[in-house]
Amino acid sequence: DIQLVESGGGLVQSGGALTLSCAASGFIFRGHLVGWLRWPPGKGLEWVSSINGDGTETYYSDSAKGRFTISRDDAKNTLSLRLTSLQTEDTAMYHCAIYEGRDYRPTWRLDFKYRGQGTRVTVSS
Repeated sequence: DIQLVESGGGLVQSGGALTLSCAASGFIFRGHLVGWLRWPPGKGLEWVSSINGDGTETYYSDSAKGRFTISRDDAKNTLSLRLTSLQTEDTAMYHCAIYEGRDYRPTWRLDFKYRGQGTRVTVSS
């Protein structure tokens, strides 16, 4: 079974930073388009960032651009998301996700599916 286990969330003050990690198993991680989604309280699921199969292409939402950095370690089957300059609007449950679309649409939220419980990020003002 596919498993995605997120970690690294927590409570941080505005302007702070966190690094989220996702341990992937149950599928061939190398070469697979993967990404991060988030679920802010009271709002809908958002696509945050994604990275292509060999790590050469990265994609970010407008809110993440310039502040977040996605990376992958295929030797460890791990996906990471470095969050910096955090704002209260970044408060959300963060999920790593696998791309399951038929076409190559690395920014299309609906084609990403998450499996795990997520890791909660809370940013205080």
